Amino acid sequence: MHTRTPIAYALARALLFRLDGERAHTAGLHAMDVVARLHLGRLLARPVAPLPTRALGIDFPNPVGLAAGLDKNGAHLDALAALGFGFIEVGTVTPRPQPGNPRPRLFRLPEQRALINRMGFNNDGVEALLRNLDRTHFRGVLGINIGKNKDTPNDRAIDDYRLCLRRVHDRADYIVVNISSPNTQGLRDLQEQDALDGLVGTLRETQESLGSQTGVRKPLLLKIAPDLDDPGMDGIADVLRRHGIDGLVCTNTTVSRSGVEGAPNSREAGGLSGAPVRARAVAVLRGMRARLPGLPIIGVGGILNGTDAVQRIADGANLIQIYTGLIYRGPALVDECVNALRESRHAARAD
Repeated sequence: MHTRTPIAYALARALLFRLDGERAHTAGLHAMDVVARLHLGRLLARPVAPLPTRALGIDFPNPVGLAAGLDKNGAHLDALAALGFGFIEVGTVTPRPQPGNPRPRLFRLPEQRALINRMGFNNDGVEALLRNLDRTHFRGVLGINIGKNKDTPNDRAIDDYRLCLRRVHDRADYIVVNISSPNTQGLRDLQEQDALDGLVGTLRETQESLGSQTGVRKPLLLKIAPDLDDPGMDGIADVLRRHGIDGLVCTNTTVSRSGVEGAPNSREAGGLSGAPVRARAVAVLRGMRARLPGLPIIGVGGILNGTDAVQRIADGANLIQIYTGLIYRGPALVDECVNALRESRHAARAD
């Protein structure tokens, strides 16, 4: 269940891959913006037929979304919407602007269909994100992924997350708490049970308070790492069960280098995404699904074709997201995944 990469995107990718990873990222987004402003969206992707999906109390046009990280500042939503995503997640956004880690910080591993990044939550801050959202025409389902500033110590991390939650609440359809990026020192320590208990408990109180004030309750999700062992998953499941969080995003990038040993750039520090993270992302998804049977889960990590999409839903995800697959396969991947999931639904009904 894998369609060929269209020639137009193959040519564009060949040109972009001549640039360093981050410059190609920026150039690609700006080119898409130009196409969108000229109302030539069909040059980017053909229209994706609806596949209505309900999760998190939200009606999604289709279950295939864009993962956080591609559009950190919500500056390219109109262009990205033309690709046919059922939902788009922006961020990770922090309270204050921060430059992230020194460049170069984004590396391709083409033979392995993978990326390594150590961006470090580079973004223009939550107020800039909100200004960009004021300017967009995008009216689809929007997730906003929130984090803490690098120089905020973990014992004060809750202040950053709570500030972001309050600021984005009115604009997001759902909000994701990112405690699993490997590129902010100490961030993953917040996944440990005691730290997570305090963080999630306080954010749930803030979420309910905002819901009461506004009359609209926005779903709150937690994004976790693919490098968790069974005790780690047990601890997270216990915290989420007790505090009643709305959902999970499984998973972020991995610090493992399994499957890319010896490849150019494989020794670079950062989080590995793409095909090599698939097995770890699936293991954590299955583990959390077994521990939290009814909890909505967004599956992400190593989805590079329609078969991967169908399998991720079979493994327990309610929705899926792509990112690295989009870099290697192009916009056609969105339509391929939606169509594969449509065929899977039809087959299930026929049985």
